[in-house]
Amino acid sequence: MSKIISVHSFRGGTGKSNITANLAATVARYGHRVGIVDTDIQSPGIHVVFGFDEETMDRSLNDYLWGRCDIEDTAYNVTSALKETAQKNSAIYLIPSSLNLGEITRVLREGYDVGLLHDGFQELLERLNLEYLFIDTHPGLNEETLLSITISDALIIILRPDRQDFQGTAVTVDVARQLEVPELLLVVNKALPNMDFKALQERVEIAYNASVAGIFPLAEELMELASSDIFCLRNPYHPFSLVVEAIAKQIMG
Repeated sequence: MSKIISVHSFRGGTGKSNITANLAATVARYGHRVGIVDTDIQSPGIHVVFGFDEETMDRSLNDYLWGRCDIEDTAYNVTSALKETAQKNSAIYLIPSSLNLGEITRVLREGYDVGLLHDGFQELLERLNLEYLFIDTHPGLNEETLLSITISDALIIILRPDRQDFQGTAVTVDVARQLEVPELLLVVNKALPNMDFKALQERVEIAYNASVAGIFPLAEELMELASSDIFCLRNPYHPFSLVVEAIAKQIMG
């Protein structure tokens, strides 16, 4: 059975796309076929981690949404990003959103048929024979986000130890419960190394009555990489990478 995992945050700047890329790569590294869809159409970004720019993209999710091609035509095989860590059956497919200003403006002006996304997700699972599909969502709550949450087998909500993030996350958690998401995981990112992680975990779990899958320390090394590569593959024993590994194992069960 395939598993759909939506990765969401109520506000931008939480490191959502970077964490999504690292989680997907780690799951693929165990010999699984993995897809990543960037549905943050208004401000796409996960393609950067895989070395993509506008010139690299012949097709994007936008082309599928405008009826120009099938969704599998927008999927790029980026398994080479795993380098020597890939196993025999490892595979990663990236479905990016367009960086073209005209395409982004059209989405903002006209919107798109969100129902097509649902069909597209199912087609990707079947035609690419995916075991896991990660959806990098747009921050906040909109029609696309609600769809992604509704069809997800697992929802990962990323928040920072910040009062605004805490309040916004409460809204998302309530929505996820109303939509009866089978598995809800909270992830805290950019926690200062001198914080009491155990106390922080207890505080978050009590606040939302949900389990914390991991707490990422604020890492200068990750900031220095500037999203130019998949950090956990470069630095497998770094504290950030160890948290990625632990969350990936929870996803894989």
